[in-house]
Amino acid sequence: MAARARTPLLLATALPVLAAAGHLGPAGSWLPPVRRTLLPALAGLGRPDHVALTFDDGPDPRSTPHILAALDRLGLRATFFVLGEAVRAHPALCASIARQGHELALHGWTHTRPWLPAPLRDRRELARAAEAVREAAGAECRWYRPPYGVLTGGRWAAARHAGLRPVLWSAWGRDWTADATPASVLATVARDLRGGGTVLLHDSDRTSAPGSWRTTLEALPLLAAFCRRRGWQPGPLAEHGTGGIGTAEGAPGV
Repeated sequence: MAARARTPLLLATALPVLAAAGHLGPAGSWLPPVRRTLLPALAGLGRPDHVALTFDDGPDPRSTPHILAALDRLGLRATFFVLGEAVRAHPALCASIARQGHELALHGWTHTRPWLPAPLRDRRELARAAEAVREAAGAECRWYRPPYGVLTGGRWAAARHAGLRPVLWSAWGRDWTADATPASVLATVARDLRGGGTVLLHDSDRTSAPGSWRTTLEALPLLAAFCRRRGWQPGPLAEHGTGGIGTAEGAPGV
């Protein structure tokens, strides 16, 4: 009888722990060694003669047009992970990204941290962001990168439901910081970048140090030259040759 009486208490204790593990456990993929070793597609590893060039947090009318102009001068195309609320506010700019030959991908609806489980909200907001891109640019998105790279169980499930492939990065420039310089962005990227890698940069400072996008802008010629000296062609994820996880085949933690 005593053991039977303890069962509800044990369940009441265990269920929140299991729920938290299911929610935050997959977010361990944020750690670069974890995803490079166990989840190379999530790290954005593709064909060795290519580097995927990606930008987060746009579209932003103050900065994205400058980034687009620089990419055009350099003869580069990239993947832009856009926020749904920004697309809704600036649909013409979103359409311009696609019209200039770049790839649109989803960064969610807003740039929030997902510490508490909200699977229904995650699914609803990701679907809402996808619809905003379709309305603005007539484009179907293939990729999803969660804000801060925190891929919780709920966000895995939302991406799977939407038919999106989660992808993070294998190198970043830390271009969002107030003390970043074009040289420091290049040095930080170069430390981890190999052929087949995916680079994370930002075309907006809406979640970064004010004006940080200017540093990114000035770093682009340096990064392009660095890649080309090594025989790597920068381009969008669509040309990168990476696989996908979190699609119909299944996803860790969901």
